[in-house]
Amino acid sequence: MKQTTQKEFSAVVIGASAGGIKALSSLLAPLPREFSLPIIIVQHLHPHSESYLSHILSTKSELHIKQADEKESLCAGSVYIAPPNYHLLVEEDHTLSLSLDTWVNYSRPSIDVLFETAAYAYRDKLIGIVLTGANYDGSQGLKKIKDFGGYAIVQEPSSAEVDVMPNAAIEATTVDKVLPPNEIGIYLLQLVRHSKFHHD
Repeated sequence: MKQTTQKEFSAVVIGASAGGIKALSSLLAPLPREFSLPIIIVQHLHPHSESYLSHILSTKSELHIKQADEKESLCAGSVYIAPPNYHLLVEEDHTLSLSLDTWVNYSRPSIDVLFETAAYAYRDKLIGIVLTGANYDGSQGLKKIKDFGGYAIVQEPSSAEVDVMPNAAIEATTVDKVLPPNEIGIYLLQLVRHSKFHHD
């Protein structure tokens, strides 16, 4: 039996590490230009790497994809990517902020930092997605999203380049859906069809 939800959602946060560029490309590909939610992404990168991720993903997606800027307001149909070596946070007024605070889970940007701040900002109207990766970053953040009544999706571990991160997320909290990346994008479209953009 097909599961649907009448829940309203306001934003999507995604965390990825090793193997994440391929998984993100696959996830974003099915989403149309007019997708009705903002998407905020932390992909673990080398601290001194060039900010190439937005360019790579833009070749795979119709969405507007950009590196996140300080105090930027979130817009529907746009994808915001944490810059290398900065934590990316969502403020309660649904703007973004960047931080050079200490590393979390050996990472900056940290998925947990993004997820936890977004959970406070969006409460039960947030969708959190954990993809492939080699550490435990994202598991506690996804748990926080669930604690606030949000929706949790995890990459099917067998489809992950490295399954440590999705397995940690599944162990940390009650996950609503486990899918390979290409099916996550399609599933997001199904979810938001039963939702309207709710951006106060």
